[in-house]
Amino acid sequence: MGKENVVSGNTIPIHGRPVTRALASALRASSKLITSSEVAAATTQNQGRVLRANSKRAALDEKKANASKKRAILKDITNVICENPYRSCFNAVKIEVENIKQVKKGRANSSKVASSSVTSEVKEVKVEVVSNSAGKGSLSGCTGTSLGTIEPSYSFIENQCSRLPPRPLERSTSTAERSCVGGSSTVASSPKFIDIDSDEKDPLLCSLYAPEIYYNLRVAELKNRPFPDFMERTQKDITQTMRGILVDWLVEVSEEYTLVPDTLYLTVYLIDWFLHGNYMERQKLQLLGITCMLIASKYEEINAPRIEEFCFITDNTYTRDQVLEMESQVLKHFSFQIYTPTSKTFLRRFLRAAHASHLNPSLEMEFLANYLTELTLTDYQCLKFLPSVIAASAVFLAKWTLNQSSHPWNPTLEHYTTYKASDLKASVQALQDLQLNTKGCPLNSIRMKYRQEKFKSVAVFTSPELPDKLF
Repeated sequence: MGKENVVSGNTIPIHGRPVTRALASALRASSKLITSSEVAAATTQNQGRVLRANSKRAALDEKKANASKKRAILKDITNVICENPYRSCFNAVKIEVENIKQVKKGRANSSKVASSSVTSEVKEVKVEVVSNSAGKGSLSGCTGTSLGTIEPSYSFIENQCSRLPPRPLERSTSTAERSCVGGSSTVASSPKFIDIDSDEKDPLLCSLYAPEIYYNLRVAELKNRPFPDFMERTQKDITQTMRGILVDWLVEVSEEYTLVPDTLYLTVYLIDWFLHGNYMERQKLQLLGITCMLIASKYEEINAPRIEEFCFITDNTYTRDQVLEMESQVLKHFSFQIYTPTSKTFLRRFLRAAHASHLNPSLEMEFLANYLTELTLTDYQCLKFLPSVIAASAVFLAKWTLNQSSHPWNPTLEHYTTYKASDLKASVQALQDLQLNTKGCPLNSIRMKYRQEKFKSVAVFTSPELPDKLF
């Protein structure tokens, strides 16, 4: 038989496994030879036991695993989200308070050692703070605020930047207290002013946050301002006249596509700031103009014009691929940080302050101030004035143009602009030259725009001579 197993007639292989000699002899000895049905039943029972054992074991393992992964109950995360750091900080505050008490006690006991050590620590902290602020390039006149780098050669702009507006006081402070406390000589000199943020019913006015918002905008306008001589510094193929022609044409484009005014102001800023740091050939100047307007439209407009429309407005001088390539260059130059407060941003706030003393808002004053502000976009020389200065000067000159019987500046405007009338003398005179067109500028898009009846034809208004007593 060799290695084969002997299988009797009453026995069958169990699931392919034949009965061995030892098993057959044991079964014959005990007279318990099993049949195929008995073997199958026994096999099924054994398999059931194995499966039940395995399932119980798997369920037990799963229960143990789930017990370790059980989700913790959520707590109040307002103060517990960083429990250990919070406790350590709280303990550190306790220790600091105890140290302060010990220092005060030591001073009361005339302990010279304790006082000298505290003084040395304070000096070290002051030196470290000054070194850090110097490393960030903060201005000497702007304490605790990094405002970028401004070269000392531009004395007029540096004088404007070195004086930050006063921090707005709390809303709970009364009008009389705010007019007396102020925070600077400009506000302190104002005896009374009208609170234009007292109306808290209109949520769009953001009355609770408006002072802080405009304070931050005043700080932000000091950053990334193009120098007033970047044409002479950077550009060799582009002139001031070419820039003025481009802006004048973009005014027509904005009217053609009915863009909001903020889009136009932001477009001009993007053009100036890009030209400030990049050499540009005159053949690509118009390409830069439509690309900056495309970017500004995406930021300001609800439905921005398509690239094909900007290509069409240039008589298809530039292709879609050229616009996309220029857009990539501009955005990389700005590091995708394209927004800045413009003159239009501040003009809304200052016009509201100007209307506070009137029972009915004057549409003519509003349109005239917008017209004067928009005239500065085409004039390269107006880059030396900050946007807030231009907006305040436009309100000043608009009020003087419409009414010479009273002084155009009042405590309310002085408080919310933080500018005295004497601070605006140079900028108001520059705006009046633009209004009267003393230089004979042939660019008429803005003038034709504001000669329309919907703008009350404010472009035809002229202002009398500005006497020195106004400033």
